[in-house]
Amino acid sequence: MTGFPSDLRYTNDHEWLKAQGTSWRVGITQFAVDQLGDITLVDLPKEGDLVTKGQRFGTIESVKSVSDLYAPVSGRVTAVNAALKDAPESVNSDPYGAGWMIEIEADESSEVDELLSAADYTTHVSAQ
Repeated sequence: MTGFPSDLRYTNDHEWLKAQGTSWRVGITQFAVDQLGDITLVDLPKEGDLVTKGQRFGTIESVKSVSDLYAPVSGRVTAVNAALKDAPESVNSDPYGAGWMIEIEADESSEVDELLSAADYTTHVSAQ
């Protein structure tokens, strides 16, 4: 199991969260990408939509399955990675960079503190 970036926070559902100024950038982890296989479609909310921690904010389709994406924090979507519409494979090739999905302006910064550290996430996925 390769290490996960230590500057990110993680969910049990394999999303990651990274500070982007006053917002938080969200994507899925390399572990999730490996489980999904070749990604063919990413369905994301619109800018301005509200998302709720732990609730579905979109879906990701691969050659293997369709999976829900879950919000790591509650808040308003401030940016959507429109490039994924034409190039969903960016999630496969660069899940922590070009494959990011949305940015959220969090309602409660304390929700971020409840997420997993890289070490805790590594322990979580090694148990699966």
